[in-house]
Amino acid sequence: MTTTSSEHGSEHPDWTRTGFSTRAIHAGQDPDATTGAVVPPIHQVSTYKQDGVGGLRGGYEYSRSANPTRTALEEALAAAEAGGLDVPASGFAFASGLAAEDTLLRAVLRPGDHVIVPDDAYGGTYRLIARVFGPWGVAHTPVDLTDLVAVRAAVRRGDSGATRVLWVETPTNPLLGVSDLAALADVARDAGALLVVDNTFATPYLQQPLALGADVVVHSTTKYIGGHSDVVGGALVVADAARLPGGLESPAGGTDVTGAVRFHQNASGAVAGPFDAWLTLRGLKTLAVRMDRHQANAAAVAEFLVGHPAAGEVIYPGLASHPGHEVAARQMRGFGGMVSFRAGSEAKALDVCARTQVFTLAESLGGVESLIEHPGRMTHGSVAGTSLEVPDDLVRLSVGIEDVQDLVADLEQALA
Repeated sequence: MTTTSSEHGSEHPDWTRTGFSTRAIHAGQDPDATTGAVVPPIHQVSTYKQDGVGGLRGGYEYSRSANPTRTALEEALAAAEAGGLDVPASGFAFASGLAAEDTLLRAVLRPGDHVIVPDDAYGGTYRLIARVFGPWGVAHTPVDLTDLVAVRAAVRRGDSGATRVLWVETPTNPLLGVSDLAALADVARDAGALLVVDNTFATPYLQQPLALGADVVVHSTTKYIGGHSDVVGGALVVADAARLPGGLESPAGGTDVTGAVRFHQNASGAVAGPFDAWLTLRGLKTLAVRMDRHQANAAAVAEFLVGHPAAGEVIYPGLASHPGHEVAARQMRGFGGMVSFRAGSEAKALDVCARTQVFTLAESLGGVESLIEHPGRMTHGSVAGTSLEVPDDLVRLSVGIEDVQDLVADLEQALA
């Protein structure tokens, strides 16, 4: 194992060349140089003493620009997504997933540009692109990203109005569609556009989009990475080789996406606070073991639902019946912890949501506890009346890490 030197002169392994769990526990998280504490401290501070004007210690001057706890998280996230790959990348931590998305889109788009989005995108992402960036002058087209012919047909070319971003969720929220990332990377590259992948559902443990040609990976770290429903956050991991589309130049100078995102992160300021960064780091350490349990439980829940007469279509990438099963098996380490199913009517879906006892009726996902929700009335209400509207009988499950027999029994009584 190769070693690298820290800023304090000590040597440690090159964590990017280790296994996923080793990276998640150690990358960016050397023991404290002063005390030897094995967990990075929470630097709850706004400003830093300078040794003379411009004499910064470790590059820190003000915590909007950089904070040691946030730096640790950003290094850990970059190692989680890009570790083991020949794809150098940089991580950026934000106050929420949507703050991360907003910062990225401001960094890489200008009025008149065009974005391709999934036709079953997360409602918050669609609201941001359609209702915030739309009035700003950015056009968008929802497309079934599993249909490469349709994606190519949606690409706009030219000096103005061209497609600059191909935005992908895989699996999607809440219909769990699976897109071929390597094929979409070819489409984006041919169009001169960036391939941006929301990897929240899969997590870097199950899928590494940068290895498949993505330029930027997006996370709501609120979900699986945080993992305990106690912190809100977001992240971007940007391939250092990614360049701004359409010949755009960053306000900071240069054409690299990393530099543009770094400028906008500081200029806009929607950064992760030190305590939130610390909580997210704590969650990242156990991501692998939690995801193994999440997806084992989800597979069992999906199999139970397939055999239940009160459940209609069951949607889970791990089922051979799922249209994206083969693609998911090829590009993912596992199939994740999310399951959706059709209840037959909105009334029945709402009834099931009201009757569960172990599954908690709540928005969000990815925590250790199991959650149930009605996307049409809850997380995806913002797409009602659009082409992205979800079926009104859809129920979404975030399968937690409780004992699986209790989860199955709870669903059985709720469906009875």
